Amino acid sequence: MSSSIAVGVSSCLLGEQVRYDGGHKHDHYITDTLGLFFRFVPVCPEVGCGLPIPREAMRLEGNPAAPRLVTNRTAIDLTDRMDEYCRRKVRELEKEDLCGFIFKKGSPSSGLFRVKVYNKSIPIKNGRGLFAEAFVRHFPLVPVEEEGRLYDMNIRENFIERIFAFRSWKDFLSGNSGLGELVEFHTVRKLQIMAHSPELYREMGRLVAEGKSMARTELLERYQELLMRALTLYATVKKNTNVLSHIMGYFKRQLTPGEKAELLEVIGGYHDKHVPLIVPVTLLKHYVRKYDQEYLQKQTYLTPHPMELMLRNHV
Repeated sequence: MSSSIAVGVSSCLLGEQVRYDGGHKHDHYITDTLGLFFRFVPVCPEVGCGLPIPREAMRLEGNPAAPRLVTNRTAIDLTDRMDEYCRRKVRELEKEDLCGFIFKKGSPSSGLFRVKVYNKSIPIKNGRGLFAEAFVRHFPLVPVEEEGRLYDMNIRENFIERIFAFRSWKDFLSGNSGLGELVEFHTVRKLQIMAHSPELYREMGRLVAEGKSMARTELLERYQELLMRALTLYATVKKNTNVLSHIMGYFKRQLTPGEKAELLEVIGGYHDKHVPLIVPVTLLKHYVRKYDQEYLQKQTYLTPHPMELMLRNHV
């Protein structure tokens, strides 16, 4: 299956033998599952900046806010060499139209969170790899994660949902993206945004309503900033329960007493963490079709990502 959704990935996670010891860190979830939906763009900063395979291991040293990249045994400082590569590489990646990036945990070049930074031989986990830092600074809206954190189901669902949403936003910008189209884009995503942040949902609603008084570029930049910031916040059980109940309100008068009781029971079961989110969502989708709720049929909340990924199947 080919995909137009491009995601950057640390090369070693794809099974490429580029690590300092000549090995790899092949992550089969990334290649075998996510690979069905994404087109991967591999990046290995160490090889990219001209270092050999194998090579001496390296680490971050000094100030965590501006660490140096130094080889472990010979203490050769490779910071300037890596920085030059990073500046060049992020500009090259602009052509790839990336919608996300999966970084290698703990790497002094590609680690995103809690990378060890040594000060007088004492490591403190509060740094970020040099390439990862350059990437997030250059692409502040692009969803990013580490492969290790994707085994947390809430982090996995949130990250992948943001990738698909960012792709949708890019597609919107590539078409006729006037105020009318923005209203339509926002309308079908209202419940999805509400599930992540009721506060930003209200702010985005006001922004779209006042769009006529703003310059188009300013409006779109502000909207995309709020959209990606909202989706970064987790859709908790409490917030999802509120949205599920909100959806039910659209056809509660059409439901039979038995259907209403069943739906309330299923939503309650999700709220009490007895069943996964997919259970009430599937039942709601059934009633949306049965009672022909056109507004709800278009809501991205009900299907924010492919069902095959089973991201809503966990309790």
